Parts: sequence; C-alpha cells; structure tokens
Amino acid sequence: MDPAVHDWFRRRTFQRPEWTVPELAELKGEQRVSLVLPALDEQETVGRVVSTLLPLTGPGRSGEQPLVDELVVVDSGSVDRTVAVAERAGARVLRREDVLPRCAPRPGKGEVLWRSLAATDGDLVVFVDADLTRCEADIVPALLGPLLSSAEPVLVKGFYRRPLETGAVLPAAEEASGGGRVTELLARPLLSALRPELSGVVQPLAGEYAARREFLESVPFAPGYGVEIGLLLDAHSAYGLDGLAQVNLGVRGHLHQDLAALGVMSRQVLDTALRRCGVVGTDVASAPFDQFRFEDGSAVLHRSDVLVEDRPPMRTMAGRCTDPSSVIV
Repeated sequence: MDPAVHDWFRRRTFQRPEWTVPELAELKGEQRVSLVLPALDEQETVGRVVSTLLPLTGPGRSGEQPLVDELVVVDSGSVDRTVAVAERAGARVLRREDVLPRCAPRPGKGEVLWRSLAATDGDLVVFVDADLTRCEADIVPALLGPLLSSAEPVLVKGFYRRPLETGAVLPAAEEASGGGRVTELLARPLLSALRPELSGVVQPLAGEYAARREFLESVPFAPGYGVEIGLLLDAHSAYGLDGLAQVNLGVRGHLHQDLAALGVMSRQVLDTALRRCGVVGTDVASAPFDQFRFEDGSAVLHRSDVLVEDRPPMRTMAGRCTDPSSVIV
C-alpha cells in the first residue's frame, strides 16, 4: 500500500467506533440529521430495520436531544407490502413519484437517494439499506462520529464482515465473509487500477454511509447501483483522501442477488467508475448489456438496457422539475 494511503487508513479508519449517542447529540448542536432508507420490495426486512433505528429519533434516557431528527423510507416502486410494513413500523414513507413530482421517476437505487435530498432537510444525511437482515442501532452513531467530531470528512463509508447466506455448503472462511462479490471481484480491483489512492477503502459499494448535505447536493448521482462508487469518486476528486473516513460496523447481513442481477449491477458500477475517472465519456441515457443463460441446455441471449445517465446535482434542480417552494414534500 502506498505510504500516503497507509497513513490515511491509519488516521481515518475507525476499527472500533466508540462514540455514544449522548456524546454525539451534544456535538451535533444545532445541526439536523436525516436518516434515509431506500427500499424496493423489502417487506421481509424493512419493518425490523425501521423498528431498530426509529428510537434514535426520540430523546435519550437523560432527556438529551435526539441524535436523528427524521427517518424517511423512500420507496423505489415496490409491488409488495414494503410501504405498508414500513408505515406500520412508524416510518415516514415517500414513494419516489411523491418527490419532485414533475420530474418523471427512473428505476434504481441512485434515483431514490437523489430524490431523498429534496424530501429531507438534515445537514448530515445517513443512508442505510432497508434489506439488512442483521441491523443494530449503533450503525448510525458509528457513521456520524467522524462527521461530528471533525470538520474534514464529507463522506463516511461503513464496512463490515458480510456472511454469504445462500444455504449452500461453503468453506468456513467464504461463508463468514463471502458476501459483497461485486465489491471484491470488480469495485476494489477497478479502484486499485484507476484511482489507487482509494485502494484503502474496504467496501466502496457499502450501502451504509453518511455525508454532509453540502457535498451531496453539489455532485451528480449515478443511476442504480453506480451511486455509491460515484459518490466515493466525486468526494475524493473534490476533497482528497482527508474528505473521506470509514468505520467498522461489525457483521451485517444483506439479502443476496443472483449472478444475472449482479451482472447488471456490475455494468452500472463499471460505467460510473470509468466515466468518473475520465476513461470513457458518453451522453447516452442507457446502454445495452447482453447476458447468456442456459435454457434446456442451450445458451440463450438476454439483453438488458442498463441506465447510465446521471441525475444532476440537486442544488441545480430548483425550478426544473418542481417549483422551488415545493422541493421538500
């Protein structure tokens, strides 16, 4: 590892974050914190995640101000009971078409994270995936700690050991930490080649992270699963390594996708990284992606149109997709 990267890793990696909620509530002062959960067909997990995190919006045991001022689930077009389950658990739920209503919604995670900026008002924004099968409330103070204790970081990435929960018989080491296949097989090798200063980031695609609104509203949002690596690269370009920090969140469980879905995810991640690093440039909204699956012993072509067009920085949106007075709904 390059000495500068090693020095950053030593200074900005918090292996055992020990910030307490009362301590952070005091450091928070007049700042507001928004907690955003993007969701798509996650009726099995979203209720537990909301129930675990919602107490952070209430006063502490000693009556100190809440650490989190608002918790919002932003739904990305679920066709199951995700919205009803999240509401029953106590969350404020917004469908993607509720936010910036004159701006036609697009599919994908990046879209709802981008729209969430127009539906929240926190100076600090924490994103937590709604598909967590293992979730504890301590992830939020851990992510906020570097932002509230130092003025330098603008983006704090979580990292964690992610078991591969497939039901298959696997070697113990792979079963214990074999999740995050796109991270290990694509994202980290890609960053090592194109942006080696980021080779110390443990999980560049992690969906649990926190950032300052000033930064989030100043950069474009990549579509779909490209959003995380896009934000990481943009933060590094604008603020350097000292604008980044990462915290160890222990063990987290996520629902896993099949290889075909991971292929589409990889295509979006790859396109975002290549464009952010100036390797390719394109003004197309989507790109075809061909995959092959075996049906009755024969290889059959399946084509997907993968969205690659960024959403513009939110600070430029007033008057474009909605009236400026109704950006926050």
